[in-house]
Formats: sequence, structure tokens, C-alpha cells
Amino acid sequence: MRIYGEEHPNQEILSRIATNDGHGENSSYFDGWKAYENDPFHLTDNPTGVIQMGLAENQLSLDLIQDWMKKNPQASICTEEGVSEFKAIANFQDYHGLPAFRKAIAQFMEKVRGGRARFDPDRIVMSGGATGAQETIAFCLADPGEAFLIPTPYYPGFDRDFRWRTGVQLLPIHCHSSNKFKITQAALETAYRKARNSHIRVKGIVVTKPSNPLGTTMDRDTLRTLVSFVNEKRMHLVCDEVFSGTVFDKPSYVSVAEVIQDDPYCDRDLIHIAYSLSKDLGVPGFRVGVIYSYNDAVVSCARKMSSFGLVSSQTQHLLASMLGDEEFTTSFLATSRTRLCGRRRVFTDGLKRVGIHCLDGNAGLFCWMDLRPLLKEATVEAELRLWRVIINDVKLNISPGSSFHCSEPGWFRVCFANMDDTAMKIALRRIENFVYRENDAAVQAKNKRKWDETLRLSLPRRFEDPTIMTPHLMSPHSPLVQAAT
Repeated sequence: MRIYGEEHPNQEILSRIATNDGHGENSSYFDGWKAYENDPFHLTDNPTGVIQMGLAENQLSLDLIQDWMKKNPQASICTEEGVSEFKAIANFQDYHGLPAFRKAIAQFMEKVRGGRARFDPDRIVMSGGATGAQETIAFCLADPGEAFLIPTPYYPGFDRDFRWRTGVQLLPIHCHSSNKFKITQAALETAYRKARNSHIRVKGIVVTKPSNPLGTTMDRDTLRTLVSFVNEKRMHLVCDEVFSGTVFDKPSYVSVAEVIQDDPYCDRDLIHIAYSLSKDLGVPGFRVGVIYSYNDAVVSCARKMSSFGLVSSQTQHLLASMLGDEEFTTSFLATSRTRLCGRRRVFTDGLKRVGIHCLDGNAGLFCWMDLRPLLKEATVEAELRLWRVIINDVKLNISPGSSFHCSEPGWFRVCFANMDDTAMKIALRRIENFVYRENDAAVQAKNKRKWDETLRLSLPRRFEDPTIMTPHLMSPHSPLVQAAT
């Protein structure tokens, strides 16, 4: 295995992209995935394996989609009821996408946002998942060496999506637990000024809302601050809204589309949205990503670039029918939110029973879990040591905060929607056993220190150092004799 930082054996005959580490996979975040892949949990085949809690998948409502497909076989060209459309769909190659698909996506985006924002189907640009959407936006907005500011903690995959092939930099806006990791005007100004002092041109700000990994929504005032800031600095605002349909509790979700509709002074050419069906609908394998820009030039360029990562016409055809079913989408979103809320409550209640707390959240497929009390010291090294124990001994793949560029050691992202109820119960049991074991060890260590201190204080000073003891005080059978020789 090649050591990180070591020169690649094909350095001279391959490109920099092929031989560098810009893909970001030299990270504990991806190492956790590998640990799971090498020893995956299975209830009967491998009950002691690693449980995957590092993958933000929404598997709680896939049964609703399966039921819809059984009732609507004509939506697929691979069924007897739908095969009559096979020729037309199989030969469709227009990179604008099927008109019915773009219309259905726009309607679904509006519904997810409570009907408080409007989306134009002609501005819908397809991409190969959210990864493709983010990279295409980066290509359209920035040149190699230029940068986007991004609040911490943030999704580790952005280091790949935004940076690897584009040559763009991501510079942190440091956020802290003292105010629940909210972005402040002061933090924005500090990050921007630091970049300028380093002679780095800042082309925009990237935010994920709801936040990955925090599982929190961004309030309207913070969004207005961001919109105002980018307008003042003449830079872009890229909002990743892929978790917008996972908001299951108050406060309600506020899209940047909603904010700029109410702001007559905003330059909309600076506003861009990345979206996907991977999280809200729970179909990451469909690879449906969306770029929605208010900038005509970005729409035009992104559409041409989408040729490198189109959504298959078969998938478009199916989803146009599914998302066009208003009754289904309304029911699906409501049920999905209820199930997500219930699952999060079960998980966090289980953690509370053993004294573990999470950041208050109202969205997403994960919790931002606080394990700072279990650290031996407040360092990244201590966090990673704890993480290795959890991976190797507890057999849970959770993701350490340092992999999300969190500046405070001891936070971990834990996904709760990618497993069934039985696996969740087993995961909670493993966490409980681990915490009890850690607490017992801590109590024993504390008692030993207390005993040692009591013993030291109770002994006469002449007994503290056996080397100064006189021969007549030392019994032949005393362990001190052996200790001194």
C-alpha cells in the first residue's frame, strides 16, 4: 500500500490528477467505509461485523416507492404496460432532459420547500448526482487556484467534489459549538480577510443547508447575511440543498430561493442551488443531481457540461411519472419526515440513557454526537484513538469530526436512517456496552489514583524510599527487599 505523501510510481507517465491525492480518500471518513466493507455486519451471516453508521442514506421509506411502482407499472419501459414507450425513451439524447422530467423536478422542489419558492423547469440542469452538480458549479464559477469559503464542519466529500479535478480551493469559515456552529458575520469577515491577505481570490461561499454533518437548518437571518455578504463582495453563493426534504421538526426549512424572492436588491446572477433526489427520495443509485442557477450563462455552460454526466432517459421517464403524482409525493414526504423524526428520537434517547448527548437537530439522516467527555485529552490524536477503538472493538463505523474539518475534537457524525430497526437496536446496545466499559475503567483508574494517594499520605516519609531504609527495618520476607535489589 502506498504511503500518503509518497511519490506515485507512475508520476512521470500519468497526469497530476491520476497521481495526486486530491480525491480526498486519504481520510478517516473513507477509512471507516473500508473497515465496514472488509467486515460488514449481517444479522445472520456476520452478526459481529461492523455496522455501517457512516453512510447518509435514507432507507426508511423505500417501501413507499416500491408500492407506487407496483401500482404504476406503466411508468417503466421495462414492463409489459410501459414497453410501448421503449423506442422513444431509449433513443432520447437531448442533454436538456425530458421536458416532463424537468417539470416534475421543479414541482417536487417547490413542494419540498412548502410551496414558498418557485422554480423554472427551463433552469433545471441535470448532473450525475450531487457530486456532479457540485463539480460542474465549481467549473463554471472558478478557475484553478481560486477559492470558495465554506463553514466548518463540512462534508468530507466536498474536498473531492469541488477540488480534485477543478483545482479550486476550499477555505474554512470556522464555526464553534459555543453557538451551535452557526455562521457569524465576524467569522465570515475573518475567513475572507485571511484569504485576501494570502493573495487568494475568493469566488464564493458554499453552504449545505440543512447542514451535513450537523443535522440543523439555517435560519432566515443567517441566509440574509450570506446573501448580503456575497452581493457586497461580488462573489457567488452556492447552496447545497440536498437534505431539504428531510426536515422533520421546527424550525421549518428556508431555501435561498425563498430569501432572494423577497430581496429586490439581490443580484440573482450570484445565486446557485445544488439539489439531488438521493437523500429526500432515498434513491442515490439513480444518480439524479440538479443544478439550478439564476445566472443564464451558468445554466448554458452547465447544460453543455452535463453531457459528461447525464441522467439516463429511462430514469428520467420513471421519475417524471412518479414525481408528477401529486398525491404520492405529498404522502411520501409527510411519511418520510415522520419516520425520520421517530428514528432520530429512538437513537438519541438510547444515547441519553448512557449520558451521551447530540447537538439539537431537526433535519438530515444523522446526528452530531458529542463524545468529548470520553477523550483522554482534547486533541485530534485522542479523537482518532477513540475512533479506532469504536471501529475495531465496538464495530461501528461512525465518522470523526476531524474528517469534517471540525476544529473541536470529540464530535462524531452518526447516521441513523440507513438500517432497519433490528440493526439500530444492536448498534445502540454496542454503544451502551462500550460506554459502561469505559466508565468502569475510568472509575477503576480514579479509585487506583485515590488509593495510591491515600497510601502515600498514610506512610511515614521514611517508608517512601526503600533505599534509605536501615537494614534492621527490612524483613527478609518483605517485598521491599526484592524491590530494592
